[in-house]
Amino acid sequence: MTERPQERAVRAAQRPSRLVILGHPVAHSLSPVFQRAALRAAGISLTYDREDVAPGQLADALARLAAEGAGGNITIPHKEAAAVLITRCTPAARRVGAVNTFWTEQGALVGHNTDVAGAASTIRALVRGNVADVRHMPVVLCGAGGSAAATLVALHELGYRDITIVARTPARAQAMSARLAIPARILSSDAIESAVSAARLVINATPVGLRDDAFPVEAALLPLECAAFDLVYRPGLTPWIAVCRDAGRRAEDGLRMLVEQGAAAFEAWFDVPAPREAMWRALNAVPPSYDSR
Repeated sequence: MTERPQERAVRAAQRPSRLVILGHPVAHSLSPVFQRAALRAAGISLTYDREDVAPGQLADALARLAAEGAGGNITIPHKEAAAVLITRCTPAARRVGAVNTFWTEQGALVGHNTDVAGAASTIRALVRGNVADVRHMPVVLCGAGGSAAATLVALHELGYRDITIVARTPARAQAMSARLAIPARILSSDAIESAVSAARLVINATPVGLRDDAFPVEAALLPLECAAFDLVYRPGLTPWIAVCRDAGRRAEDGLRMLVEQGAAAFEAWFDVPAPREAMWRALNAVPPSYDSR
């Protein structure tokens, strides 16, 4: 697999006073479950709490957390808004245009993005041993929001160049591709059947399947050798991923991405290796593995 050289790791200059995850809603988030386990395993005496913050309250919440010297994570629907409100962002956050990780330095928040690392980890796992060179491997990415942008960056950094973006609003996908300077074919959602007909990897970066059993695309339309990656995660598996696996395809939901973006955040906050085994154990799960065929 062709990848670009690793950049220097981003690390916080000071440890957070406490950790939170901001979202709306946020009660369903698994981040406190595995991050608290990681803190215990690493012997770090900090709390990690959920804070449900409505969009109109985000600026005040961020200001309060900066005054506290806090750090944490940011989830739906605040990632893109946080990138605007937090004036000091890392290159990763600036490029994606979204913040999912933050900490405080000298009284000001620093915004970072670890979703790219999380997406890249899952893509590597699904494709490793399957394709020697991914430059010409057809990939279909569904979506044009913040998660799709992070995934598009991950694909590009891993060396993928044959990328099709399918979106309900093609103009938004075109704008995302142009802003990130990552060339891609842009199609409307109506054309998804033809888009996936020759795909080797299909990625769902939309909310489809988060709260219902809808599929981003019918699994039967995917070639048998096509892998599937759903950024959505639910207890068990998302129905789309379950059907894909039943048909013999390599397929993962968003759980590995969740753990890996959290591990990357943990390492940014504390500059120590993230205790991944403890994180997975807290979720009563193990990362899927695949043979080399």
